[in-house]
Amino acid sequence: MLNQMFGLEAELTPKEIVKELDKYIIGQGEAKKCVAVALRNRYRRRKLKEKIKDEIVPKNIVMIGPTGVGKTEIARRLARLVNAPFIKVEATKFTEVGYVGRDVDSIVRDLIEISVRIVKTEKIKNVEVKASELAEERLLDLFTPLPKRQKAGTNPLSLLFQTSMASFSPEKDPEGTQENLTNVLEEREIILQKLKRGELEEEMVEVELEERSPQMMGVFSGLGLEEGGVNFQDIFSNFLPAKKKKKKLPLKQARKILQQEEGEKLIDMDEVINEAIDRAEQSGIVFLDEIDKIAGKETSPAGPDVSREGVQRDILPIVEGSTVMTKYGPVKTDYMLFIAAGAFHFTKPSDLIPELQGRFPIRVELQSLSNEDFKKILTEPENALIKQYSALLTTEGVTIEFTDDGIEQIADIACSLNDELENIGARRLHTIMEKLLEDISYEGPDLKGQKFVINSEYVKNKLKDIVKNKDLSRYIL
Repeated sequence: MLNQMFGLEAELTPKEIVKELDKYIIGQGEAKKCVAVALRNRYRRRKLKEKIKDEIVPKNIVMIGPTGVGKTEIARRLARLVNAPFIKVEATKFTEVGYVGRDVDSIVRDLIEISVRIVKTEKIKNVEVKASELAEERLLDLFTPLPKRQKAGTNPLSLLFQTSMASFSPEKDPEGTQENLTNVLEEREIILQKLKRGELEEEMVEVELEERSPQMMGVFSGLGLEEGGVNFQDIFSNFLPAKKKKKKLPLKQARKILQQEEGEKLIDMDEVINEAIDRAEQSGIVFLDEIDKIAGKETSPAGPDVSREGVQRDILPIVEGSTVMTKYGPVKTDYMLFIAAGAFHFTKPSDLIPELQGRFPIRVELQSLSNEDFKKILTEPENALIKQYSALLTTEGVTIEFTDDGIEQIADIACSLNDELENIGARRLHTIMEKLLEDISYEGPDLKGQKFVINSEYVKNKLKDIVKNKDLSRYIL
């Protein structure tokens, strides 16, 4: 599976990576180029001999730009391209050791959990056909269970009196059992065909499921016990049998749960963990957001900024390369790619401590979005807002059509509000679209079969009062 992932990277040249990112993110060509090269360099590194390969570490990136211009989306989409483990964390959530806050090692622990989930899902998908057959067998047993064969009694005296007791051990099936078995098998075949044709999907069935108890680790994590990577649930499960409970469900729902259970039995969890650790170490991407909030000199010896430099020094070993203990074993961070991001309105990258600056050699500035960019965001990406809202309302039988002048009017309003209030980038479009289609969405179920044309006039009428009243627009848009 890891080879398959590397194969994806081999197929994706830097130009093709940028092309894929263009499907979802408008503009920001320089940032896309940087992350495309970083991803391709990982593939190049793996083709080298061990001696030089160990010396090459990823060149970490700092993205500089206001909120809503695509920093997080670029990193997230990059990870999705090759199904690499990805985690986004806010630097402000961490505080210097000794203060209340999260421990920086939890970044790696969370990343390895994501990696295990990704690999486990892939492995279960590989045994999907077999798991489906086994789940079907279990469902079949619920409808028509096979008759239990009578077993000879295990009388200890039979060992001493084999000859005399032999007559009491049934050598053959009781009369009628064979005929009964034939009838049951025929009935099972009929039910099996119905299951395959999906005729029983809505039938209610009572299934016995393994009870999944919540992770005990969460109770102790605040006390620092997670440092040792102890998994109490796994320890106790070795001694105690899994609890089971009966539950009534529609067959289609029971099928999914049983298939998942059977899939988990078919895969080797040790193999999953080993592969997950390797994938996290070699291909993991950590997105450190709000890095600018922990930059800058301390303004006073106490107060909210007391641990800014301390947080940077705590993050440094993780970025630099260290080994973190997790419940799955030790995980190295030497070859993980770190992408830091921040608006840097009041600080600059040079305000970070020199050691941390040196670990982020690539810096790229993302541009504020223009009126033209807003128009493209509304229409061009595969997940464009207009496509999303149109699809949602189609489920109610309502058709909405956006004209060119309507789209232009939405972009103009978004642009002017960002200039006058606060620049929140493309997120402004979400608030405008929600307000614009609020009435149609509310009345949707009663408007079946109707069509609405969203033109310039419609947009102006819906938003004129809010846009004119600056105080109101601050709260609503």
